[in-house]
Amino acid sequence: MTPARLVFPVLRWGSRAPDEVWPDVRAALDLGVGGFVVFGGSMIAMKELVGRALEHAGRPVLFAADLERGAGQQLEGATPLPPPAALASLTDRGLLEAARMTAQEAASAGIGWVLAPMADLDVEPANPIVGTRSFGADPAAVAHVVRVWVRTAQDEGVHACAKHFPGHGRTTADSHAELPVVGATRGDLDADLTPFRAAIEAGVRTIMMAHVVYPHLDPSGAPASLSPPIYRLLRDELGFNGVIASDALIMHAISAAGRSEAEAAVEAVRAGCDALLYPTSADEAVAALSAALDSGALERARVSEAVGRVERLATEARIELDDPVPEPSIAQALELAAASVLPVRGMLPRWWPGQSLRVHVIDDDVVSLPDWLSVPASPPRDRAELSRALERRAARVEDPSYGGPAVDLIAIFSEVRGWKGRAELAPETVSEALKIIEKAPEAAVVLFGHPRLADQLPSAATVVCAWCGDPLMQDAVAERLIVTPN
Repeated sequence: MTPARLVFPVLRWGSRAPDEVWPDVRAALDLGVGGFVVFGGSMIAMKELVGRALEHAGRPVLFAADLERGAGQQLEGATPLPPPAALASLTDRGLLEAARMTAQEAASAGIGWVLAPMADLDVEPANPIVGTRSFGADPAAVAHVVRVWVRTAQDEGVHACAKHFPGHGRTTADSHAELPVVGATRGDLDADLTPFRAAIEAGVRTIMMAHVVYPHLDPSGAPASLSPPIYRLLRDELGFNGVIASDALIMHAISAAGRSEAEAAVEAVRAGCDALLYPTSADEAVAALSAALDSGALERARVSEAVGRVERLATEARIELDDPVPEPSIAQALELAAASVLPVRGMLPRWWPGQSLRVHVIDDDVVSLPDWLSVPASPPRDRAELSRALERRAARVEDPSYGGPAVDLIAIFSEVRGWKGRAELAPETVSEALKIIEKAPEAAVVLFGHPRLADQLPSAATVVCAWCGDPLMQDAVAERLIVTPN
């Protein structure tokens, strides 16, 4: 038994090739880690690396990834999908297709652990980190979607992960940046547990804990990820017997809780955690666990139980390394995405090819950075795909300064980003949009974000929701709004 099996360090590809990544992977495998949390890379490179890792380790190794928006969220060459809120607006058929594509492409790339679905409820408008990542606000409706997603994905052989227990939906702070506290009563929190109960009934193999304090569940002030009473709630009351994972140990909520990552790793396992995701240093996390075992601060039976669960999880993941990498299902994804583009206010505008469109792009994600972050935590995203997609469908895209006859289209990009620290549009964004609307009252606003952001634009006559600013959703707006001649 080695406590290193409980540790899952991060693997951030960036622009590196497999040979450049391999030394770090090999060192972590030699340390004995249970697997990795993957960000970036490509389908082909990921498959190659997983095969090399399994051969080197001579044992099952589990690769995990956040795939809330399909395998294309992380892997080049995979299919991107709309965010969960958009998927929830579709029929069960669309949801089944999305879950199946995600799981099949993950397995093809060697990823056996999909860190999805979100089981959090979208019940707090000021929540800066849930929003369109949630399937919705209604407990029963979200429970249904979570149940369908879990069963469909796990039927393909990968493990799903319901997150973030006991529910991140009521927070008004972002656990990436600070330690949120949810003061809701146990009665209110029972609604938040409904989707997790559904996930457990569906046989979900893993559940992720929230770095959030719930005083009515644990008056000690410990976040759920470090709280024995909340682990007992999940194990004893809800009857969950699978792997319980921490949220990322690197998140600022851990230091805000008064613990170092090493201290949190030991405390989490002692409380009931089985898998420790994304520590800054795998070596330090493993050293802390080993020292706690030697000193008696961690019971060997507890560590042995956790190691057993993690090793079974790795053994039972059905990845498809012998099969060729499938082509991404772009047409199918575009069909789902276009169907999710909905009017929030007014009628859905429809334009014929040849229509002149004066496109105004407002990127809310590059203004009003929080005090704790001086630069965005991820590179700027492509905001020009909308114009290219409109032009591919024969619309005439004009510059905002164009003085000729044209329809004004205001594209506002405001996504759920871990570093923003807010859910609403920034004052600068609202001001810029309202100035355009004042000059062009018939302008159509497309929100690449949550539909409730429309409340900040009361003078906009037409508002369309496109959920997020991924290139897929930009393409979907053009697909939905430009009429295709018969």
